Amino acid sequence: MKHWDCVAIVGVGLIGGSIGLALRNRGLAKQVIGIGRDTAKLQQAMQSGAVTRTTTDLNEGVAAADLVIVCTPVDSIVRYVRQAAAACPAGALLTDAGSTKAEIVNALASGLPVGVSYIGSHPIAGSEKTGAAHATADLFEGRTVVLTPTEQSPADKVDQLRNFWSSLGATVHVMTPEAHDAALAASSHLPHLVAASLAGATELDVLPLTAGGWRDTTRVAAGSPELWTQIIGQNRTNILASLARFEESLSALRSALETKDDRRLTELLTEAKRVRDAVGS
Repeated sequence: MKHWDCVAIVGVGLIGGSIGLALRNRGLAKQVIGIGRDTAKLQQAMQSGAVTRTTTDLNEGVAAADLVIVCTPVDSIVRYVRQAAAACPAGALLTDAGSTKAEIVNALASGLPVGVSYIGSHPIAGSEKTGAAHATADLFEGRTVVLTPTEQSPADKVDQLRNFWSSLGATVHVMTPEAHDAALAASSHLPHLVAASLAGATELDVLPLTAGGWRDTTRVAAGSPELWTQIIGQNRTNILASLARFEESLSALRSALETKDDRRLTELLTEAKRVRDAVGS
């Protein structure tokens, strides 16, 4: 298990703060530097124990880092990785926590300084809540993290990054950026749109009668609309394909209802239960 001298986290919110807490609780880093633009949020990260020091100067924050993790909204990841790569030491490893990968990885495939490596990451963890106040040291325990190296990624750096996420308790999978985005369109991005659609279609006077089913199904719709607009925009084609499959499934349910075909309805509900039961509780 590698111990890091200095880890810099750009964007110390829920994910970045949880990374910092996990590193510090496990004694895996001598220094954890929190980098951001909002001093109040940085102070919150400091008070929570997620970082050992904070700064609003990215160049200064990564100057001694052997690992840099960019945990910002997806539309700013490329910019921050490029800036960090130009300011961090030779041999440093850079990664991110964005939930889209192809556009980001392709943009960073060239133009970085010699001796600095970038490999994409996506920790499939978190919630609709944001900010370091909601960060936890065990957020990645038993969760999946996807790495998206390219053919040019140094094998030793891939191993380092795999070991990093494993040391935080995660199970690591390696995929191409394109395969990642196609899978996440179905498993994460489409569900967000479905949750938002259901919430938006619910009349306000019905809300006092909602219970666990509605609340569980719409929970992720409480996430940041601005952040999710960015995510959806970067994975538009894959999400449209997943949306088409969902529309076919919804159409089958509508048809069974309209024709009073209870046998077909039971078949559809049974198949849905089989898929859901395969995931477990």
